[in-house]
Amino acid sequence: MSGMNLGMGLHQKQTMGMHLAPRMIQSMEVLQLSVMQLQEKLTTELQENPFLEVREKHATHEAPADGEFNADAPLKHDNTGDIEFARMDEINRDWGDHFNEEHRPSRSLRDELGDKKLEAMQNVADAPQSLQEHLTEQLGILDLTPEQYELVEFVISHLDENGYLLHHDPERRTPRPIPFDELAVSFETMTGRAVTLAAVEEALHIVHKLEPAGVGARDTKECLLLQVDDDIEHADLVAAIIQHHLEDVAHNRLPAIQRRTGADIETIQEAIDELKRLDPRPGARFVSEGTQFVVPDAVVTWDDGGEFAIKLTKDWTPNVRVNSRFADQLKDKTVDPKVREELIKKYRMANWLVEAIEQRRNTLTKVIREIMSYQRGFLEKGPDHIQPLKMEQIAEKVGVHVTTVSRAVDDKWVETPRGVFPLRRFFGGGTKNAQTGEDVAWETIKQKLQEIISAEDKAKPLSDEEIVDKFKAFGLTVARRTVTKYREAMNIPSSRQRKDWARTG
Repeated sequence: MSGMNLGMGLHQKQTMGMHLAPRMIQSMEVLQLSVMQLQEKLTTELQENPFLEVREKHATHEAPADGEFNADAPLKHDNTGDIEFARMDEINRDWGDHFNEEHRPSRSLRDELGDKKLEAMQNVADAPQSLQEHLTEQLGILDLTPEQYELVEFVISHLDENGYLLHHDPERRTPRPIPFDELAVSFETMTGRAVTLAAVEEALHIVHKLEPAGVGARDTKECLLLQVDDDIEHADLVAAIIQHHLEDVAHNRLPAIQRRTGADIETIQEAIDELKRLDPRPGARFVSEGTQFVVPDAVVTWDDGGEFAIKLTKDWTPNVRVNSRFADQLKDKTVDPKVREELIKKYRMANWLVEAIEQRRNTLTKVIREIMSYQRGFLEKGPDHIQPLKMEQIAEKVGVHVTTVSRAVDDKWVETPRGVFPLRRFFGGGTKNAQTGEDVAWETIKQKLQEIISAEDKAKPLSDEEIVDKFKAFGLTVARRTVTKYREAMNIPSSRQRKDWARTG
C-alpha cells in the first residue's frame, strides 16, 4: 500500500512540474530580455501566432503600486481557452491560410515598428568607406601601368583591418608578415600572370606612399617609421626612438634614452610627444564597429511633491493581447485532432506570453523602485553618491529570489535625472568611512582614486602604497592590491610611467 501511495505521489509531482515548466521558463526568458529584444520577440510572435493581436498604441505605462503583483508566485492558469476549445469539434483546413494572412502584424504596425528603428538610427552616419576602397581610389591619380595597378590593388587586398600586411594564422599566437614569394605565387594563381619578387616589393613601396601613412607595414616599428617625415619636429630623434627605444618609452625610462642618444630630457620628451601623435593602427579608422543603441527600459523623474516616479518605456514594443474570438469562430465539426492540438498550443502560448510580459512589467518596476529608493542620494546628488548595494538586499525587499533580480537588471537601462545608466551600475560592494561611519561604494572609491592621481605632483607621482595613505587621510581603508586593480582597470599607468622627467630638474 505504501508503495502505491509513493507511486501516486511521484506521478502527481511530475505532472505538475511538466504543467508549470513551459510557463515559468517563458516568464524567466521574457524577464531577462531588454526592451529592444522584447520588441523583436513580439514582432516574431505576432507573425507566427494567430491568437495574438495588438492593442491600440500608448507611449508609456505608469508603474503599478506596491503589492499588486508577486513576481515569484506561480502564474494563474486561465483555462478559458480549454473550455472554448472543448466546444469545437472540427476545423476547416483553409483557416490556416486565413491565419497567416489576416492576423500577422498589419502593414501599419510593421511600418510603425520600422519607424521606431529609423528614429533611433536617423542620426547615425553612413557606413564608412573601407580601407581597401580608400587606398584603391588613390591609385587613379598615380602614373601606373595596367600591370602595376593590378599588382598594387592585389597587395592592398591583403592588408588586415589595421592596415598591416600580415597573415593571421589561427594556429599561431601572433600574426606573421606575408612574404613576397607567397604574394607572387598567389597573384600568379589568381591572374595567370607571373610576377617577380622585385615587382611585388615595388608594389608594396607604392602602397607605403598612400594615405593614411603607415599602411602596408609588416610590424609596428615599420608602421611608425613610415609616418615620420621632415614635417615632424626632431624627426631624426623620433626615428631613433622608434627603432631602438620603444620599450624604454613604454616604461618611461627617459634617462636610458638620454644616455644612448645624448639628447636632453626636454628634447626627448618633445620627441616622445611627437611619437604619440603617430597612429600604430592606421587602418582601424576605416573599421565600422557598429553602433550600440541604448533604449531605457524605464524613466525615473521627480514629481511635484519631491518624490521620484517610475514609468516603463512602452513605445518601443507593441502592446499585445490574446484574441480569443477565434475560439467561437472555429466550430467546424470535422476537426482534425492534430490541427486542434496545434491550435491549443498556440492559444496557450499566447496566454503565457501576455502573462509573462505583465510579470516582467511588475517585477521590473518593483526592482527599479527599490533600487532608486536605496540610491536616492544618487538621484539627488549624482554618481558620486551611489551606495554599496547587493542584489540580495533588493530581492529581500521585493520578496523574490536573487536570481529574479539578476534577470530583471540584466541588460536593462534606466533614464534618470542624472543621465542614462545600466541597472547593474547601482550594485556593488564598498567600504566604510572610518571618520563618518558611512558606507562608501567602490564606484566612489574609483572616482576618488582618479582625483588623487590627477592632483599628484607629476615629478614625484604617488606609488600605490602612498595612494593607500591618501585614502586613509579621507577615513577610507583600501588595500594596496585594490588600488592596483582599480588603477589598471581605469588604464592609469604605474607611478614610474606617470613620472614627468622634464619636471625633475
